[in-house]
Amino acid sequence: MDAGSQRVLQYLTEVEEAAEDVLTTKQQIVDLDMKRNRNREALSALKHEMSDSEKVKVCFGDMFIKFPKSKTREMIQKDQEQLDKEINDLRRELKTKVNRLNEKQGNPELRGYSLSPLSADEMKAINSLLKR
Repeated sequence: MDAGSQRVLQYLTEVEEAAEDVLTTKQQIVDLDMKRNRNREALSALKHEMSDSEKVKVCFGDMFIKFPKSKTREMIQKDQEQLDKEINDLRRELKTKVNRLNEKQGNPELRGYSLSPLSADEMKAINSLLKR
């Protein structure tokens, strides 16, 4: 292979690796989001049960264990918080990975892609200013 075709092959390899990294991160986000939705469904089902004192069956791996409902709810809520944190971290990583992919392809950086939503406190402050 001559030097030109070697450079083209190297370029295509780098772009393919960057694209694969983006797709992998997107799939991780989808998988975690599906788990978060299942947890949300479980919390809803626990909410509709009658008494808090009874035990419910919880699936751990390939076995079911009876657990107190309050402990089960607490475990699921902690899992939800962890999933939210992981998803947000992956979304932040995704932005940099997409920018790196665009850079390797010679495309300009996406504008507005690094924006983050206003917090609840910031929204309250803006709403109070607008009401005046």
